[in-house]
Formats: sequence, C-alpha cells, structure tokens
Amino acid sequence: MTEERHAMLDTLARTFKHVIILPQAMGRTSLWATALDVGGLLGLLVRHNLLDGRRLAMKRFMDLTLTILGGLVALPLCLVIALIIRLESRGPALFKQRRIGLNGKPFHVWKFRTMVPHAEQLLAEHLARNPALQQEWNSCQKLRRDPRVTRIGRFLRCTSLDELPQLVNVLRGDLSLVGPRPIVEAEIDRYRDCYHHYTRVKPGITGLWQISGRNLVSYDKRIDLDTYYINNWSVWFDIYILARTIPVVITRQGAC
Repeated sequence: MTEERHAMLDTLARTFKHVIILPQAMGRTSLWATALDVGGLLGLLVRHNLLDGRRLAMKRFMDLTLTILGGLVALPLCLVIALIIRLESRGPALFKQRRIGLNGKPFHVWKFRTMVPHAEQLLAEHLARNPALQQEWNSCQKLRRDPRVTRIGRFLRCTSLDELPQLVNVLRGDLSLVGPRPIVEAEIDRYRDCYHHYTRVKPGITGLWQISGRNLVSYDKRIDLDTYYINNWSVWFDIYILARTIPVVITRQGAC
C-alpha cells in the first residue's frame, strides 16, 4: 500500500503544481498544525494551546478586565431589569442552575429569571400534551415557543440580557467570557466521546455556537462547534468570537 501511495504521489507531482495530502491520523481538525521534515518523512507538529499556561493567563486577564469594565456599565441596567421581573411575576429576580464546568466540576450559573414559578412542572405537563413539542425538546433541549417564559423573560432571552448575572460567574472563575455553552448533567450522555473535550476548558457566556445560529443549530452541530473551538482555541479566536457576538446580539440572530 505504501508503494502504491508513493507511485500515486509521484504521478500527481508530475501533473499538478499543488498537491494536498490529508493525514488519516489527524482525527479532529486543528488550526495549529505545522508541517515538518522528520528524517526525510513528513510530520505534523500540533500545538495544544490549552496546555500553555501563558496563554491561559492572558485569557483570564482578558476575562477579568472586560468583565469589570462591562459590569460597571451594566450595573444600573441590571437593577432596572431585576425590578421589572419582580413587578411582573412573583418570585426572585435571579435564577441559578447547576451546570458542569472545567474538569467536570459542577457549579451554579446565574441568570435573570425568565420563567414563571413551577416552570419544570408546567413543562412536563405541556410536553405530555404535545408529542411534536416533546420531539423538539428531545432534539435540542429547547422550545421555540416555551410556555414557561414570561413576557419580560422573552425579551431578555431575545436580547441575551438574561445572561448579564453570569458576569459574577466569570469573576469567580466558574465561567469564561468565551467557551462552550455550559451544560447540565442530563446532557453529558449526549456529548458521548466529546465530553472529555468539553471538560478541558471553562464554559463561556458566549461561544462559537452563539455566533453560528444559536437556536437554529441542531444539538449535534452544537457539539461539533464546541469541539472545534476547544481543539483550535487561542486568545485571538476568543477576540474574534467576542467581536462577532456584538452584531449577533443586536440582530437577535437565532435567539427568538
């Protein structure tokens, strides 16, 4: 088989100016692969940025700096949102949920409450009456028209303002500004062999999924996007995603 490949490459080299070789051993896509000559053999040097302490320190510094500056600006808006939530429906303004973070460690993520009280009971009853909605929920763990969501909650979700309290999670170190979407324990099985990739980084407030269609993207595609981000992470990649997040939030792409 090796002789056949060499003969094929020789033929291609005589015919085409550029020849692309795809190594079968690469597996997942990586932007940080460089071709090397290893004793006359073609090799690929793959850089793992997640093992570079200097780059991770830069990511943390960027998280803290942008979160502190953004939090000071957003604080008055947060107070107004909390007041409106309390006026519309009974219950606390904030909502916390157990999620899975770095190294599989659980933590509580904070959001503005966007649902009515007893939301889980209402969801179970609604799905039991609507098989089509049950299928939609099984597919992406979300409903386009969720009956649990309040009027102000729908606005907060469409504008992503419900996630402002997660800035506290970033300060605590549970979240990063950019990373995979934080998942709940029930989603671990759906990640299958990709779960060990997910636990290599902190989840993020925004990420590749959020700028690639959000709720318009299937669950399996979201896993692929998370895995691609992890395998190709860099500080510049984070900056790119943050810059893309701004127009996506403004236009509400895939959020409503």
